[in-house]
Amino acid sequence: MKLAILSRAPQAYSTQRLRAAALQRGHQVKVLNTLRFAIDLSGAEPDLQYRGRRLSDYDAILPRIGSSITYFGTAVVRQFEQMDVYTPNTANGITNARDKLRASQILSRHNIGMPATAFVRNRADVRPAIEQVGGAPVVIKLLEGTQGIGVILAPQVKVAEAIIETLHSTKQNVLIQRFVAESRGKDVRALVVGDRVVAAMRRTANGDEFRSNVHRGGSVEAIELSPEYEQVAVRSAQIMGLKVAGVDMLEGNDGPLVMEVNSSPGLQGIETATNLDVAGAIIDYMANQVAFPEIDVRQRLTVSRGYGVAELLVHAGADLVGTTIAESGLAERDISVLTLHRGTSVVPNPRGHVELEAGDRLLCFGKLEEMRSMIPERRKRRARVRKLPKEPLPTPPVE
Repeated sequence: MKLAILSRAPQAYSTQRLRAAALQRGHQVKVLNTLRFAIDLSGAEPDLQYRGRRLSDYDAILPRIGSSITYFGTAVVRQFEQMDVYTPNTANGITNARDKLRASQILSRHNIGMPATAFVRNRADVRPAIEQVGGAPVVIKLLEGTQGIGVILAPQVKVAEAIIETLHSTKQNVLIQRFVAESRGKDVRALVVGDRVVAAMRRTANGDEFRSNVHRGGSVEAIELSPEYEQVAVRSAQIMGLKVAGVDMLEGNDGPLVMEVNSSPGLQGIETATNLDVAGAIIDYMANQVAFPEIDVRQRLTVSRGYGVAELLVHAGADLVGTTIAESGLAERDISVLTLHRGTSVVPNPRGHVELEAGDRLLCFGKLEEMRSMIPERRKRRARVRKLPKEPLPTPPVE
């Protein structure tokens, strides 16, 4: 395949390893500076220019988008997607992962275990939010910090309030998160490629430092993940829309707690710790996918008038409970079930004999009006009738 690595750091270890792995496998590969692209929307077909010239054809791209250029970088990736060039990490996936609040909202919707988290803006809401996540000590995180930068441990409530007030005064948005003491300054990094974990390591903080990032002096060791941790890592990456990701997890008393899903994970630490060719695994996966790339299903399926994609929840007591998909009448209403989400499991393309249970979530494609009719109306509060004002009509102007 002809591959472009989008990176502003051609000499970085990760970029060099990915380039070397591609060359070793006989692929054509170039490292292209993300900021030198120009998005061309003037023609009949989407196109890109690079350094002022029309870009040649590529089979695939591998984005290494830094946090400082997220907006422009994802716009370039999105343009490649419109040109049907394969990318393991979509623009939407990168955007989701880059914002810690958005990532937490998405993962929590799919029952992924995470440390208790709160997000507030008003000063009066800070103390209740701290209590909501379990009280001091708490971890305070900037929404777009990387490599442990912008992560602060506040030992007391008053200290936390002072830090948050200071950050808010500089227009910074922060998360308030429970300090998982049982992790003891350790976390797990799982490198997900496709639908499997290709390498994993445990990172341990140095001395009194609670952040275990390698850039903060943390030490690393290779580990074998349990099936539970591997499943959570893979599901987290897939939920975010990423096929290549570093998933950071804390080892909580009740199982894995996802801290972050990184769309541009560094390779030096994990390759050194595990002695595994992680870069090669990424290139091999991409080569296998180029001939049969995934597409943005929602974008493609919503272009037909009156049709679209929606998620239907099977409520307790609903007529669908206890019926099979074939008996549900969905097909007769021109609705196809694409996937069934039940708890933490996902059933793609479920067969007609699958019996529906309360709490099932069905990702469907079909007539929007039919699907809307299956969503129960939300209860609305009864509007209170206010008293008539003392002056029901405005006073006429004096001429």
